[in-house]
Amino acid sequence: MDIAHRATDQQTPAEQRRRELLEAADRVVLRDGPKASMNAIAAEAGITKPILYRHFGDKGGLYRALATRHTDALLASLRASLDAPADRRRRVEATLDTYLASIEAMPQVYRFLMHPAEESHQTEQGFDVGRHSAPLLRRMGEELGQVIAERVDLGPAAEVQARIWGHGIVGMMHAAGDWWLGERPCSRADLVKSLADLLWGRLAGAADLPGGPGF
Repeated sequence: MDIAHRATDQQTPAEQRRRELLEAADRVVLRDGPKASMNAIAAEAGITKPILYRHFGDKGGLYRALATRHTDALLASLRASLDAPADRRRRVEATLDTYLASIEAMPQVYRFLMHPAEESHQTEQGFDVGRHSAPLLRRMGEELGQVIAERVDLGPAAEVQARIWGHGIVGMMHAAGDWWLGERPCSRADLVKSLADLLWGRLAGAADLPGGPGF
């Protein structure tokens, strides 16, 4: 039996049901993007909307659960790229590419998480996405900052410096990726190279922390 099956077997019925509802919500989001509604998700799951509210509290609760699910998966992929057996420049490029490939592969999920549907914003049908998206980026920035602090010798005030780098890199990836996904002015590979070039000056000169996994 593989790890995924063991994890499922160890879940309580309530946890399994919550996971099934999140999977139903994912299917609706993949289809409808920011226009996904509680009514559509309940219908996809074969339940009534009050039952959906019982599991998640409200639209915001369901949004946060979906955001956590996708952010966890993205962060795991980014960590894998940072741990890849390659030189630093290639790991930087692989990490940037992992983020961009993720939003490119599921643009409707990305738009649901980051962009409210104008016609349904703050209505009964819609999700108030705008007030929830900033914490996702902040979480990613903090986690990347922690990785940098554990791996790169930044000298005095290293913790603050690492957080600055973490939030700065995430902000750059998000802003550039959002623009690129909407306009497609260049290939993903070209965007990765350009962003890596922008980051590389300071990253190239920073030493790894002794005994650490390297960055």
